[in-house]
Parts: sequence; structure tokens; C-alpha cells
Amino acid sequence: MQKKWVLLPENQEKSFELAKRLKISTPLAQIILNRNIDKPEEFLRPRLANLRDPFDLPNIKKAAKRVLTAIKNKENILVYGDYDVDGITSSVVVLETLQFLGAKPKHYIPYRYNEGYSLNIEAIKKAKEENTNLIITVDCGVSNLKEIEFANSLGIDVVVTDHHNIPKELPPAIAIVNPKLIKEDHPSKSLAGVGVAFKFVWALLRQAKIKDNLFLTDLLDLVTLGTIADVVPLTEENRVLSSAGLKILNKKKRLGIKHLVEAARVSGDVTIRHVNFAIAPRINAAGRLEHASISLNLLTAQSPDEAQSIAEQLNSINKDRQNIGSKIFDEAVAKIELEKLDDKKVLVLKGDNWHPGVIGIVASKLADKYYRPAILIGSKGEVGRGSARSVDEINIYQILLECQDLFTSFGGHACAAGFEINLDDYDSFCKTIEKKADQFLTPDKLKPHIIIDGNLQTENLTLNLAKEIDLLAPFGEGNEIPIFISKEMKLEELKKVGSNGLHLKARFNGIDTIGFGLGHLVESLSLSKRYDLLYNLECNEWNGFERVQLKLIDIKPS
Repeated sequence: MQKKWVLLPENQEKSFELAKRLKISTPLAQIILNRNIDKPEEFLRPRLANLRDPFDLPNIKKAAKRVLTAIKNKENILVYGDYDVDGITSSVVVLETLQFLGAKPKHYIPYRYNEGYSLNIEAIKKAKEENTNLIITVDCGVSNLKEIEFANSLGIDVVVTDHHNIPKELPPAIAIVNPKLIKEDHPSKSLAGVGVAFKFVWALLRQAKIKDNLFLTDLLDLVTLGTIADVVPLTEENRVLSSAGLKILNKKKRLGIKHLVEAARVSGDVTIRHVNFAIAPRINAAGRLEHASISLNLLTAQSPDEAQSIAEQLNSINKDRQNIGSKIFDEAVAKIELEKLDDKKVLVLKGDNWHPGVIGIVASKLADKYYRPAILIGSKGEVGRGSARSVDEINIYQILLECQDLFTSFGGHACAAGFEINLDDYDSFCKTIEKKADQFLTPDKLKPHIIIDGNLQTENLTLNLAKEIDLLAPFGEGNEIPIFISKEMKLEELKKVGSNGLHLKARFNGIDTIGFGLGHLVESLSLSKRYDLLYNLECNEWNGFERVQLKLIDIKPS
């Protein structure tokens, strides 16, 4: 599908002034202006010292006091998490801190298919049987009104740490620590669950009058994993945490991470791309196909043999997940083509026994392929489990919210959502979603586009600029890697590279260019002709030498 190129407007006067003040290039200054970065000095040099005081979070002092009382009185504490990377890393952050403070906590992660997301009544009953006095939720809990009322009726106190949207009625927890309760704008507002957990344990140590920066710093490998994997904006405090956390992650002090990186065959420094496409999928795979406790055990492993064994197990589970996903994807595409569903504003597909732990990933691939929200429902018996994924500025949660009367359970955010539905209501759901899509989605929103940060001449394509752009890293949600355009570029060399000629390698105006997954374009390009290019500007190191390289994104004849 041809994508529309959208070049952001250039403000020469402002970019020149900012470049002069910060002693940076004007292209970098223009990117900062494009992204409305309020404090560019802090953004370009993220430091842990820039994190706001954890006690800025409402209710955090009350929560810390209750937990410290439980530790002092040797009460039984249960850390209750979620089965994704954010929930697992949040659980480990809190568990390790409680152990550091002398407690002997237990943990609980629900089984995705029998229990579903967040607190449930049966798990609370089990906690009572084990004489639990205090439950600390991580990455969940803020919407569990009935469940927390039930826990209280059994004499169990609950402290909630969460980052999800605030419901109309809050549960009767001892304290709810959630940055979304902050009324004004605040750098902590978009923290992932693990970011909230980190702020909470920081407050715990402060409240206990323990100063141990090394202990807190060593938790940042977990914080960066959960933050990146949960696709929260990598701006403000998330930027600080992920930037510092990647450095800790690359020390590979945690045995589970060290062996998982090796099992994933990641060489060199671990980057955000490695987290997104190699590490996080393996950690997530356990909760998708088996049980998330496998991944928690990896991150808390104390011996090399244990860590290696679990890492290899997760590698195997992830391969199974990929195979299942490929099969569902092929079935879904065949169905879309056969029934000509690609003219629908929202794709809705149902399949018998489509694995509920995998359909979200498949929905994401379909959304990318057809550039529209995709909803996949795996049916089993009389019940369907659905996963929805969206694109760019289309808020799928808002659309599904209009259908919530048809769901038996529902949750999510702008880009992704999940639900359960009685299959008797499937036809009604399809009609309703089509009607709501017509209200929410104009044809223009379904046209794919690429946002371009700037227009560069050949003389600007330097190694210095490529290195300067790295000051904006780490790149991710809300801070995408900059895309540039260069026009009238003469094609001088061209060939396919990689297995089965999957990739394109070329030279334009004397500059090395690589196009991953673009090998199919080679036949349509001609030497000596001129083309307009969209690309990322990057450094390429080979045999000890560094050269500037264009990472091709899209190409058109000039």
C-alpha cells in the first residue's frame, strides 16, 4: 500500500536560534522543535537526577507506611502481578525490594486463560487460605472494585500500584498509587506499571530511611524492559528510566537476562530494537502459551544452570508462539481476501480455537498490512476472546467502548484492547462496530502516511550528524527515530543481499544505503536514474571503520 509522505514544516529562524543556544546542528534543532520538547537540555542528556520525587505520587506515603508496618509485624505479604513483561518485571522489582527489607513475600500471577487479567475472587480465597494479611498489586488493581471489597471482607488489606486509566469508582484499597490520579501535568503521568513499582520501592526505602542507590540502580534493567515492552511514550521520566536502564541491562548482571540475551542470539549492545523483537517476545511467550511464572523464575534465577535452562525453555515456547501466529495470520489473510473484507474500516475476524495468547500479535500484523484497526476473536465453545490493535491516531479503545454492553469483560487503551464476548452476540457486535467505525473513522484516517522530520542535501549526510541524532535515543513510542527525505539522488550501485535476496543494498550520490526487506524493489529501479528517498541516518561500523549510511524506508522516482 503506497504511503503518503508528510514533510513537517521547517522553522529556520527558531531552529537556528535553538541550535546556537544548545550548540547543536540545525537539523537536530528542527527535530526538537517538531517534537515540542519543552526542556531540550534535559532531553538530550537524560539523568537519573532529573527524576521527580516519588512522594509526588498521590497516596504513596500511606502505601509505604502500610507495607513497612507489615514487614515490621512479620505479616504475610502477597505481590499480585500481571502476565505480560510489564507485570512480570513489576512483580520482581517489588519482590526483591521486600526481600531486601527483610520480608518473605509470596507472589501470584494469574493464568491468562482460566483467570484472566488482574485480581480475581478465587485467587483472593487462596490468599486467605495461606493467611495473607496484605496484597500489593503491581500493574493492575485500580479497576478491581468488587475483588478488593471481597478481600477486605476476609480481613485482607490491599495496596494498589497501577498505571491504567482511573475508573468512575475507585476500589476501597488502603492506598492507590497511580500517576493518573495526579490532576495536573506531571513527568510521571505516563509511567508504565514497572515505573510506578520503581517509584513505590524508592518511596519504601526513603520511608524506611535506607539510602542504597546501588540497590535501586540495579533494578533499572527490569524497569527498562517493562517500560519498553509496554509501549508507553519514551519521553519525560520514561526516557530517563529507559536510558539509564539500558546501560544497566547491558552489564548483564542479572543471570536471567544474560542467558536470555544469549538464547536470543543478540550480539553486541542490547538496544530497544532487541528488547522489542528478541527479549520481550520471549518473556511474553510464557504467559501467552503456558504460565508467566516461568519468566518470573528466569528474572529471579540465582544459578547459571537454572537461568540457562529457563532461557532455553522460553526460546522454545517462543518458537511455538511464532508458528501458531504464522498459521493464524495466513488463515486471517486468506479470509480477508476471500470475503473482500479489506474495504471495511475495521477488520473483524473470528476463528475456531484461534489461540487467545497469540491473536493480539496477529491483529497487530494485520493492522499494519491493511492500515486499519484489526480485531481477532478466538472462539471456543460459547465464548469468544478478542484482541484489537490499531494504527497511528485511531483510538480503538474508544470505538470498542461504544460496544461494551456486548462484552462480558473489557479493557485496554488507545492502541490495543481485549475483551470476552458470548458468541451469540457476535453478529450484533459486527454490526455495531461497523456502525461506530463509520462515525469515528473518516477515509483520510485510513490512508497510511510517513511523517518526515526534515529535508537534507547530500552535503548534510555526514557521520557527525548521524552521531548527533543518537543524542535523541533511546527511540520508541512518542520519540520515533527521525526520518529524512533527500531528493534527486542518483542511483550508482544496486544489488540484492541477504538470504533469498530479501534486502536491498545500493549507493546514492556516493552514500551507502541499505533497505531491509526491500529486495523486491531491485527489479523496478534503474541505475543512473534519480530518486527521492526516505531514510534514517545512521552510523555503520565495518572492520573498525565508521561510515554514514542511509537506512531506506521508502523510495519514489524523482
